[in-house]
Amino acid sequence: MKNLLIKGGLFCSLLFLGAGPAMAQNDTTAEFKPSGKLWGYAFGDYAWKGGNDEAGRGGANQYSKVPLNSNLFQWRRIYLGYDYNISQKFSAEFLLAAEDNWAGGVVPGTGDVLTNNKFAPYVKLANIRWKNIIKGHDLVFGQQATPTYAKNGSGMAAEEVWGYRAIERSITDIRRNSSYDFGLSLMGKFGKKGNFGYVLMAANGTAAKAENDMNKMFYGDVWAKFLDKKIIVDISQDYTKINWGVGLSTDQKRWDHDRYMTKLFAAYVHPKFSVGLEVFMTTLTGDVVDSGLDGKAYYRTTKAMGVSLFTKGRIYKDKLGFFARFDNYDPSGNLNNIVSDANTKKYAALTSAYEPTTKEMFSTFGVDFTPVKNVHIMPNVWFNTYESALSATGSNSHGTKYASMNSNVSPIMGTDVAYRITLYYIYGK
Repeated sequence: MKNLLIKGGLFCSLLFLGAGPAMAQNDTTAEFKPSGKLWGYAFGDYAWKGGNDEAGRGGANQYSKVPLNSNLFQWRRIYLGYDYNISQKFSAEFLLAAEDNWAGGVVPGTGDVLTNNKFAPYVKLANIRWKNIIKGHDLVFGQQATPTYAKNGSGMAAEEVWGYRAIERSITDIRRNSSYDFGLSLMGKFGKKGNFGYVLMAANGTAAKAENDMNKMFYGDVWAKFLDKKIIVDISQDYTKINWGVGLSTDQKRWDHDRYMTKLFAAYVHPKFSVGLEVFMTTLTGDVVDSGLDGKAYYRTTKAMGVSLFTKGRIYKDKLGFFARFDNYDPSGNLNNIVSDANTKKYAALTSAYEPTTKEMFSTFGVDFTPVKNVHIMPNVWFNTYESALSATGSNSHGTKYASMNSNVSPIMGTDVAYRITLYYIYGK
């Protein structure tokens, strides 16, 4: 009996000793190790300016005021980023960017160049993310992508689905609504498969520049995916006060100046073929200064609308693709009421990207040759057409000619055209 007990005890001891390593092997919880990743990308072209708008309009666009027959080797964007996982709950993002390096600037004098015309980088992103502060919801502080133009957690925001930022920014980004800002955001997903989500953000509204007033920019975005995540519907809204309640010595008594934009984005996304639609309306309260014949200044409201339709797809496996896009932009909402006022002598927009006189139609198309993953060579055509929203020969009831009210009132329909071979490469991803 004694021997049996001894043998039984030895068997149990060996069993428990063997169970220890087995339990350790079944424990899938690995110790977290902080880690980071350096990444970046660049795109640029050889471009020839083959068409020119004689009136020199379109100050918010890439090739406005670039002289006809100019030929350029240029980088249009260079990124150098670093992502770091601090812990299982915290991660950080940092990005240096150099963009718009033509010495004349996208708007003359505003390119990212030094006084000696050398390319100059700046801090575009610098933020920390608290993951799952509430299950399924992240809190982000710092300079970060805004929800309406870039990442909103869906992986299918407008710029991500378009996928050809190397060719042109999104239609709302062209109007210089910032795709990044310094602030605080809360974002999250709902549903068992994460097919619904939102972003709420409060920020300075000054992009990479330091805050210079007491006003803030507020962003809201909701999105949903359908049909096995092939369809995305994204609705966003932003709002900011610019000048508010400023006392005036005119009949208006005070100047209320703000801006708010509503945007709808919808797309069908498939590896072989995708199509997207982006529609927005921006209201600018008190953004146009109406100089009256009575010698007083009046601040008037205008509205801008834009529609962007694009498609892209594969021609041959992962080696050759195509893309095409058409935008229609009309910033002239309420302009007829301004110029038809018998008291109007001149008018001017305070926000240059929303100057209300000129309608624009943008188109681009090209092919995407990918010799290896993350290297793209893209022959393409870029052109933008300008047309006055007012008749150059028209006048209001007082007889004041529209053409004398604003220098952009022109009988000329002009087009900026660029023929390009664009190179885009990515590293670290």
